[in-house]
Amino acid sequence: NATLSVHQLVENSDETFCIDNEALYEICMRTLKLSNPSYGDLNHLVSAVMSGVTTCLRFPGQLNSDLRKLAVNMVPFPR
Repeated sequence: NATLSVHQLVENSDETFCIDNEALYEICMRTLKLSNPSYGDLNHLVSAVMSGVTTCLRFPGQLNSDLRKLAVNMVPFPR
């Protein structure tokens, strides 16, 4: 279902984040050392990620004032 809906999400929304449940489980098990992560653990992980991504929109700053500038600043350029 996620694969079939990606086209509609990208076309009809300003911002789309696709998050894989299997990857979330791996992060919870390997990094957070949770043997049997619950949906609450997965939701907490997603909320922490989304909070970090949208920090530049919620708090004033010179470096990242919108998500487009955030993407530009995350791409390394050779010196």
